Amino acid sequence: MSERPTPAPRVPLAERLRPHRLADVVGQAHILGAGKPLRLAMEHGQLHSCILWGPPGVGKTTLARLMAQACDAQFFTLSAVLAGVKDIREVVEQAQATAQGLMPKPSVVFVDEVHRFNKVQQDAFLPHVESGLLTFIGATTENPSFEVNSALLSRATVYVLKSLSHEDLSSLVARAVAQDAIVSLTPEAIERLIEFADGDARRLINTLETLSESAQNLQLTQLDLDTVEHMLGEQLRRYDKGGDQFYDTISALHKSVRGSNPDAALYWMVRMLDGGADPRYIARRLIRMATEDIGLADPRALQLALHAAEVYERLGSPEGELALAECVVYLAVAAKSNAVYSAYKAAKAFVKSHGSLSVPMALRNAPTSLMKNLGHGAGYRYDHDEPDAVASGQRHWPEELTDPPRFYEPVDRGLETKIADKLKTLRQLHQQNEK
Repeated sequence: MSERPTPAPRVPLAERLRPHRLADVVGQAHILGAGKPLRLAMEHGQLHSCILWGPPGVGKTTLARLMAQACDAQFFTLSAVLAGVKDIREVVEQAQATAQGLMPKPSVVFVDEVHRFNKVQQDAFLPHVESGLLTFIGATTENPSFEVNSALLSRATVYVLKSLSHEDLSSLVARAVAQDAIVSLTPEAIERLIEFADGDARRLINTLETLSESAQNLQLTQLDLDTVEHMLGEQLRRYDKGGDQFYDTISALHKSVRGSNPDAALYWMVRMLDGGADPRYIARRLIRMATEDIGLADPRALQLALHAAEVYERLGSPEGELALAECVVYLAVAAKSNAVYSAYKAAKAFVKSHGSLSVPMALRNAPTSLMKNLGHGAGYRYDHDEPDAVASGQRHWPEELTDPPRFYEPVDRGLETKIADKLKTLRQLHQQNEK
């Protein structure tokens, strides 16, 4: 009895849809459009080392393959998660053999997640990149300024890749349907899938493949919105907690509060919560915003931020998040002042540059008779015994400072308008009676 032939392995949808020509690449028009440097380099077969920096699923690996293909180069790929220095040496040896063979050709080494390589591993590429043996292409989702050695970074051009747009993802779905790679979907189901993918082509394609296979098993000829929702279940959007997207989002929240835009501030806060950020982290940042950007223009802002953090600790999620939302809105519409923040930074810089100047004798502590005999505290005037509780003219600065600086200058907003009036009066009194 003859054996059944082993079926050929099924080629994944992502591989079937992978572009084999530059013209088939979806998105990244800002670096691949007509006349752009990277496109021109590929069209003219000019290899150069580069770092492809962008979120997951935007085509970094595909682009690296096309760059090597455009220059008829030997293509090596390494995963920084799995590869070590030994693997790098093997690539170098193969590249040297090819360069010295009967039909020499250039070599491209592509390192996925290059930010996971340590300094020794990254440095192993340097001499071979400098000699021209290898063209280095690294892919990373992290900021290369922080994650790639400066020596390697200085020898590579950084290209920033963007998340794919709604139109880009729509074209990928249409391409899959046109190749009969998936079952048909209703327009509403496609919209939901694109929303779910959140700019990630790999996520979209893998989800399409899974849904299509499930539909075939269920003998469905079309997927509608309800079926897709049921199959997907509850999933969070892409969010790289601790990575660049995380810090970009908190930066957007902070700057929206500083810019007095409560609606944008709420949007960014919800984006962070939706992505899985710890609400306690957001609460701490709100306290920082209250002190840095509002300050004494509205001291209630700091109180509200502290109370919001406490409320969250008592209620937890999701009820406690409403207190954070209330705080965000209040901070955004509150009067703004960074006068204290600026004064504090100026005072720190002044102390650092002037060292430890002596404390005036009148201000020194005198807990013992010896200290009193040495003159500590001599001439000090107790402010509460003076008119308006101000010992005007009493010197509070080190004797060495003949022209003391002014750090704090209130702004003409909120409570600081009244503080400015009070401070003006106090400064005039001290100047008039200063000895």
